[in-house]
Amino acid sequence: MSNAVSTAPGPNVGVRNSKQTEQRKAALAWLTIPALFFFLVFAVIPLAGVLILSFTSWDGIGAIGAAGLDNWFSVLADPGLYNALGLTFLIMIVSWLVQTPISLLLGVFTAGSQRYRAVLAVLYFLPLLLSSAAVAIAFKALLDPNFGLATGLGLPFLAQDWLGVPHLALGLVIFVIAWQFVPFHTLIYQGGVRQIPRSLYEAAQIDGAGTIKQFFHITLPQLKYTIITSSTLMVVGSLTYFDLIFVLTGGGPGNSTRILALDMYLRGFRANLMGPASVIAVILVIIGLALALFLQRLGGKDKQGSQLEGL
Repeated sequence: MSNAVSTAPGPNVGVRNSKQTEQRKAALAWLTIPALFFFLVFAVIPLAGVLILSFTSWDGIGAIGAAGLDNWFSVLADPGLYNALGLTFLIMIVSWLVQTPISLLLGVFTAGSQRYRAVLAVLYFLPLLLSSAAVAIAFKALLDPNFGLATGLGLPFLAQDWLGVPHLALGLVIFVIAWQFVPFHTLIYQGGVRQIPRSLYEAAQIDGAGTIKQFFHITLPQLKYTIITSSTLMVVGSLTYFDLIFVLTGGGPGNSTRILALDMYLRGFRANLMGPASVIAVILVIIGLALALFLQRLGGKDKQGSQLEGL
């Protein structure tokens, strides 16, 4: 009788696999060190410094003195803070309502394979190549009621004091923001649409679904995570619209366009109140984190999953 040969793995195999797994984990841990270092230096330490400054009295030049909670009490009791906060959320919401449908439709349009759509996609992307300061200066000159487009092209309806009337200035700010940043979100949606399998549209065409039905029943559901990502960037980014508004309106007329980011700058570098300005900076960080977490939770538990899941 021949002896049976055992095919069961020996005890050393499991130990060897366990050691290899631990080695891979250790190698991955070492790879994260550079990222953690830069995150610590450029994010954690500055945030900690701003938080500490919010409890101090400092004019930006002289000695730093302790102020306790006085800065927080004074800022939170200031009606100007809530005016700036309301304007920030107003611009955020209206900008999202304007930019999202335009970006989505342009992204779907430019995702086509036709050559002319590729040319148009390049033209749509041009505003994003300009700095916010340059865009603000250009629009400020173009809409000047005396020397802008109204006079040059003979368009009387443009001869208005766009930057001197509160509601016109606010509307102009929202328009310029949309004009500059719609191309960026169009690019995001364009990439998302191109990831959707063509087989879905082919099956829908066989079933007799038209273009509109395909858009609402295939394109939109498949772009769920893309919409959340774009909305997160759009909403959190709206908290930092400082340079464009500073150059375009300076926060005026009055305080009609003085959002939180601009209010922080004016308090810190115009009034030399670094403590209260740091308080507003901390508030901006808290609002940004809260909004980002809220929008990410809208994606469900598997917010990092593929938009093609279930196919």
